[in-house]
Amino acid sequence: MKTIQNIIRESIATKERILRDTELLFCIDKAAKTIIETYKQGGRVYFCGNGGSAADAQHLSAELSGRFYFDRKPLAAEALHVNTSYMTAVANDYSFELVFAREVEAFCKKGDVLVGISTSGNSKNVIRAFETAKAKGVTTIAMTGKGGGNMASLSDILIAIPSNDTPRIQESHIMAGHIICQIVEEELFGQKLREE
Repeated sequence: MKTIQNIIRESIATKERILRDTELLFCIDKAAKTIIETYKQGGRVYFCGNGGSAADAQHLSAELSGRFYFDRKPLAAEALHVNTSYMTAVANDYSFELVFAREVEAFCKKGDVLVGISTSGNSKNVIRAFETAKAKGVTTIAMTGKGGGNMASLSDILIAIPSNDTPRIQESHIMAGHIICQIVEEELFGQKLREE
C-alpha cells in the first residue's frame, strides 16, 4: 500500500509544481491558442514521439480528429507513426532518425503545427523532425521533461514538465494535452464545459 500511495503522491506533487509555474501554464495556454489559430487558417496539427510518447501522440491526435467533450466536426490531426509499413521501410532504407523528418517534409506546410513528445527532449528522430519543420515554417511545440533537452532550442513553444521521472512526465503530458484539447474545442465550437 505504501508504494502505491507514494507513487500517487509523486504524481500529485508533479502536477502541483506545474500549477505553481506561471510560465509553464502560459506555455500550455499559448500552445492551445496557436493550435486554434492554425485551425482557423485551415492548417493541420501533427504529433510525433516514441514508445509511450508515441501512444500519447496517437491519443491526443485522436482527441482532436475524433471528439473530446462535444459532438462536432473533426479537426485535422495525425500521429506520424501510425503507418507501420512506412516506418519500417524508412528505418530500414534510411535511418530511424529520419522516420518523422521525411513525413514532415512530405506532409507539413507553412502554418501547420508539429507537436513533438519526448520525456528527455533528446529523441533524435523528433529533433530531426523539428529541424525539418523549422526549415518549412511549421510551428513546433515540444512536450518534454525538465529542461527540455535538445528540443528546447528548436521549439517555438516548450512545455517542459518539471520532473526527471519518465512516468510522472508522461502522466503530465496527457494532462497538458487534455487541457489543450479542451481549450481548442471550446474556442472553435463555441461551447463551454465549465464557467471560468
